[in-house]
Amino acid sequence: MEDTSAEAPDSSTQDEGPPLAARDVNVLLERERTVSSSSPTGDNDSTLLNPATHSSILDDNTKSDAGVPEGRSRYSGLCFSDGKSRIDYILVYRKSSAQSEKREVFERNVRAEGLHMEKEASLTNSDVIFLKLHAPWDVLCRYAELMNIRMPFRRKIFYMHRRHKFMSRMEKRINKFRGWLPRKPMKFDNNTLPDLEENESFTAPFSRSRIHHFIIHNKDSFFSNATRSRIVHHILQRVRYEEGKNKMGLNRLLSNNSYEAAFPLHEGSYHSKNPVRTHGAENHRHLLYECWAWWGVWYKYQPLDLIRRYFGEKIGLYFAWLGWYTGMLFPAALVGLLVFLYGIFTLEHCQVSKEICQATNVIMCPICDQYCPYLRLSDSCIYAKVTHLFDNGATVFFAVFMAVWATVFLEFWKRRRAVLAYDWDLIDWEEEEDEIRPQFEAKYSKKERMNPISGKPEPYQAFTDKYSRLIVSTSGIFFMILVVIAAVFGIVIYRVITVSTFAAFGWALIRNNSQVATTGTAVCINFCVIMLLNVLYEKVALLLTNLEQPRTESEWENSFTLKMFLFQFVNLNSSTFYIAFFLGRFTGRPGAYLRLINRWKLEECHPSGCLIDLCMQMGIIMVLKQTWNNFMELGCPLIQNWWTRRKLRREHGPNAKACFPQWERDYHLQPMNAYGLFDEYLEMILQFGFTTIFVAAFPLAPLLALLNNIIEIRLDAYKFVTQWRRPLPTQAKDIGIWYGILEGIGILSVITNAFVIAVTSDFIPRLVYAYKYGPCAGQGRAGEGCMMGYVNASLSVFRVSDFEKRSEPRTNGTELFGEAVKYCRYRDYREPPDSAEPYSYTLQFWHVLAARLAFIIVFEHMVFTIKTLIAYLIPDLPKDLRDRMRREKYLIQEMMYEAELERLQKEKNEKKKKKKDRPHHKEWP
Repeated sequence: MEDTSAEAPDSSTQDEGPPLAARDVNVLLERERTVSSSSPTGDNDSTLLNPATHSSILDDNTKSDAGVPEGRSRYSGLCFSDGKSRIDYILVYRKSSAQSEKREVFERNVRAEGLHMEKEASLTNSDVIFLKLHAPWDVLCRYAELMNIRMPFRRKIFYMHRRHKFMSRMEKRINKFRGWLPRKPMKFDNNTLPDLEENESFTAPFSRSRIHHFIIHNKDSFFSNATRSRIVHHILQRVRYEEGKNKMGLNRLLSNNSYEAAFPLHEGSYHSKNPVRTHGAENHRHLLYECWAWWGVWYKYQPLDLIRRYFGEKIGLYFAWLGWYTGMLFPAALVGLLVFLYGIFTLEHCQVSKEICQATNVIMCPICDQYCPYLRLSDSCIYAKVTHLFDNGATVFFAVFMAVWATVFLEFWKRRRAVLAYDWDLIDWEEEEDEIRPQFEAKYSKKERMNPISGKPEPYQAFTDKYSRLIVSTSGIFFMILVVIAAVFGIVIYRVITVSTFAAFGWALIRNNSQVATTGTAVCINFCVIMLLNVLYEKVALLLTNLEQPRTESEWENSFTLKMFLFQFVNLNSSTFYIAFFLGRFTGRPGAYLRLINRWKLEECHPSGCLIDLCMQMGIIMVLKQTWNNFMELGCPLIQNWWTRRKLRREHGPNAKACFPQWERDYHLQPMNAYGLFDEYLEMILQFGFTTIFVAAFPLAPLLALLNNIIEIRLDAYKFVTQWRRPLPTQAKDIGIWYGILEGIGILSVITNAFVIAVTSDFIPRLVYAYKYGPCAGQGRAGEGCMMGYVNASLSVFRVSDFEKRSEPRTNGTELFGEAVKYCRYRDYREPPDSAEPYSYTLQFWHVLAARLAFIIVFEHMVFTIKTLIAYLIPDLPKDLRDRMRREKYLIQEMMYEAELERLQKEKNEKKKKKKDRPHHKEWP
């Protein structure tokens, strides 16, 4: 679901305003230095505010300054008051804040680093001050070299391998045939959207000594907006705000409320009066909205290069992974739908469902104590047919397919990630060492130890303290898992109690479908419990993670991610595990039921099997959870932003927001989640678990996931482009700890699907009957004709007089069957009451049990072998990418060498020319 061939527009043509001439750059820098040096070093806000901020900006905002291009207007909100210096970062604070001294020192040091600053008061709240930051050319170059930022220095030259003439003729004919076909609707039309033309270049780490090697058409647009913001943020993270060790960094000032917010600006509005196809995009944000976040392009590939250019590599990788996952769901959804359709088409030929529907004389024992009546087996005809839709001959194939699909998905994602890392210059990128968390520093500042990497002293956490905290945290995790089990236990008690209540209900529809009503209401209550516990688990995970005192932010993030995933996974799937593997397994038999706390009889499966309960559980939970998540993701920001706009219209008029500068508009948007992309990844990982773990019981799960993800991509895109402040563009090489979690889910899915097929479904009992006890026993075949008599063989006989006193039904069945019931049937393999050993297990029970255990072992070993073989056969790096990397490395060395020789030759020629043009004074003897 992505398209990396759609490149971002050339920065030289998309920046606001016309390019500056080279001779004007020094003049601009001198003007900026004058503005910066004329500002006082103190924190006196009134002297630093722009003139006419409060009185005339609302009027002047609708006008354009004479001689200043429209995109560079001082009131566009993208530049300083001079209309030329681009705003690279915004800091927001309140004048009433008590941290003015720290801000004063911090801003003085920021100014010393070479950044230009300008302050301006908010139009909606005079207490709010915006601090605008601009990085001039020399600062950008200095820090780009320190940060090893790769910049373009040569256009890429693509060459074709020499091919055989026959292949060339075939390609021409194929291309001619393709010309008759309609264009691919999922790709963008580069002719209609020229901003998406490719612009690939060789890159190398920036160096000021070799600046002449790089492609610099315009110094103002050489560094993209995302790169400029990243450089400024890098500087702000290393500026001191107080004398003392480690008293530095913007994050610490945000945590102690010195600053209220910090964010890079969006590049203007995402709306335009003119259509993008005829007038082009006004900025990258507008382009992203038109070709990505707008609902009208839901079927298009994602412009990943534009996303990466605007939001950074980390967010770009998330959408690349989400698009890849969604694309891989297409074959899984198609096969799952075919399995479901196979169940529909073979429904009329299913011998088991036929026998159940025709069994009008088979009387089933009551499923609960006293209130539940005797039932005919034919009453469960509909449920038997629905069960066949999900539990049929294609179920085993689909379970194997999904296990292999999960492996193929992960292996090919590694290849896709490698291609993206190459295209986005992340192959050689190494994450910088994280700074120590302020909480860790404050806790362990008394003990220090030398850092083996930096060679500097840093706070040290003792071994005993670290692992004692880890033990307490682990104990907390297990305690919360016990809370989940307690919640499931409560749901089980609810199901046991309500099945009797619904059986005695006055409404005939509920009374006749008491078990389905019990399951449906229990699932809805379980969903409400899941959502309530999720709120609790977030607070507990935060508490336990802070208790561990992780040293760095990345360690804190990984620890928190693992805890939240464990909590949410257990919370979401605990009831599903109970229904799949415990419901109806330990109920005992009529006359000797196992009871909960020696009081409540455990719930039995429906006469048609337990799979229908599992299907209902998965379907309801999956639909409700995805609907709720989509509402919370987009609904909450929409409502909050609508409320903010309503307040602004009430206080400043209906058109006030249109007159606000860009920093004011962005400030009133919602900030990105405190945990970054955690919520987005967690939602998709839990969905991946639902799609793979119990997919044998619910083949439509991939289809539901696919439909949700198509909506999810556009919801997230709309949220990032229109509802959130622009997040800081950051780099990342992969999806982090989430990949390991995905591999763990893939392994767990093989085990659970093996147990679902062997234990939950009737696949193994039917197979054993067909080969051992049916009409075709000993013939080596197992068709539908071999299943005749299966229903009768799977039901045991019980004498009604053997009922326990508290289990005996209140009616003897006379009103339904015309006479008192003497014998009833129940699902099990037991001897009849008149045998030598009444109600003991039959030989068929042990055959079925042995077959189930054998199937689990064979299925798991076979699937794990296939998964391992596929993972071994699929290389992590595509061969063509490996060749491209080697060739690029060779070409870069050659180009650098040639460029250096060219520079030396040019300098040599200039020296010769100067020497030749030097005047000679000839003296006569």
